[in-house]
Amino acid sequence: MLDCVIECTNRYIDDMPKKERKIYGQFFTSKETARFMAELYTIPENLSKVRILDAGAGSGILSCALLERLEQFDSVHSIELTCYENDDNILGLLKENLYICQANSKKDIRINIITDNYITSQYLDFNHMLGGNPEPKKYDFVIGNPPYMKIPKNAPEATAMPEVCYGAPNLYFIFAAMGLFNLDDDGAMVYIIPRSWTSGAYFKRFRQYFLTEGKLEHIHLFVSRNKVFDKEDVLQETIIIKVKKTNQTPEDVTITSSQSNNDFDNLTSLTVPYSLVVSGDDYYVYLVTDEKEVSVLERLHRFDKTLPDIGLKMKTGLTVDFRNREILRDDAEEGAIPLFYSQHIKQGEVQFPIQKEHEYVVTDQRGLVQDNRNYLFVKRFTAKEERRRLQCGVYLAKKYPQYKKISTQNKINFVDGLTTEMSECLVYGLYVIFNSTLYDKYYRILNGSTQVNSTEINAMPVPDLESIQEMGRKLMKSKDMSENNCNMILEGYCG
Repeated sequence: MLDCVIECTNRYIDDMPKKERKIYGQFFTSKETARFMAELYTIPENLSKVRILDAGAGSGILSCALLERLEQFDSVHSIELTCYENDDNILGLLKENLYICQANSKKDIRINIITDNYITSQYLDFNHMLGGNPEPKKYDFVIGNPPYMKIPKNAPEATAMPEVCYGAPNLYFIFAAMGLFNLDDDGAMVYIIPRSWTSGAYFKRFRQYFLTEGKLEHIHLFVSRNKVFDKEDVLQETIIIKVKKTNQTPEDVTITSSQSNNDFDNLTSLTVPYSLVVSGDDYYVYLVTDEKEVSVLERLHRFDKTLPDIGLKMKTGLTVDFRNREILRDDAEEGAIPLFYSQHIKQGEVQFPIQKEHEYVVTDQRGLVQDNRNYLFVKRFTAKEERRRLQCGVYLAKKYPQYKKISTQNKINFVDGLTTEMSECLVYGLYVIFNSTLYDKYYRILNGSTQVNSTEINAMPVPDLESIQEMGRKLMKSKDMSENNCNMILEGYCG
């Protein structure tokens, strides 16, 4: 069945321009991925009737893969399949593919294709509002490859689900939240989605809802970002998740990984305690791939403090240079102050000037300047191929006594004291942490992108203030800013 569906879908992809499909955020699941997703469901022995939901069904690839899997179970007699799809271009193909599956099945399959907007048609039910269905339809299995598309914060889909949306959201996680809502208690949901929801403030509301109402049972990671969707040029880092609708927290989570969508027969598999994978008030999801990464989490989660807990905070640089061209200067002049960029961070220190263009600004805008005091500067962006994600430099105010104020370009972050200036030993202690291998690995587990996010850094577990200051004194005494020396110093505090 599935081979025929894939063949028809490939013809559709070849005939339909990508810009047309992009309107709907349409990227089609490969045959291998669809079969892997269908295999993740546990089929109870006594299950005779199955209710399936496929929202954003596209050409029906995932539905057909699950129907194909259910053919193997004699206990299953009847299947009720509901598909949402409102793209007129593909509706004909979806109907054709599903009826092929129906005609070639030994089961009693009833198909219901709904062309309403999947999200807005259910907003009364989701928000428990007057006029909604007091007993909304629920499903045993929800499967999906939701549309990947940013929408405005006032889009109908976003305003329909205020509980999970913050800022300008993406349709994929709105679909995932509604999919969980549509599940019956103890039902299972398998979705292929970007990993971006697993951390950061932007997705916090979604994570709180999603991981309270449901619990992760299985996560599958792809090592290669560009080999997940056949015939598609997608560089989004994508994962497959299986979620059970329950309030019972499981003991562990299975995490598997493969190079691409063509080698599911060659999986690496890891069983990880649930409390390590889903952690903290922000419900961050840590995507570990081996025992070494598990050890990184175990060691750092022994610390029960965060930067804000000890009176510190990472902030993002203040000046967006290309939006403030009129205040930029190449050379020092009367009233000019330094503007620090990531290029000024070199070998663990901040070096200035470096004969770079636009190293100075002249401004009286309060929002673009900060006190000249001690900071730890951290690069916000690094290249994917760079060895380290966390790259930092010590900034000491005493090296630039001629300035009362400075400015920072918004492609760097800086750690600052919330109420008082940081001492030199504290800045050097923070350098030990941020320049260590352990924290670099930790951040890579937490965030798959090349951007260092201040919200995530402020949620990281860190030693207490006194310990960090001690580390700084040891580093200053040694005069060795290397990663190895930072590792040796940190080792004495996290065992």
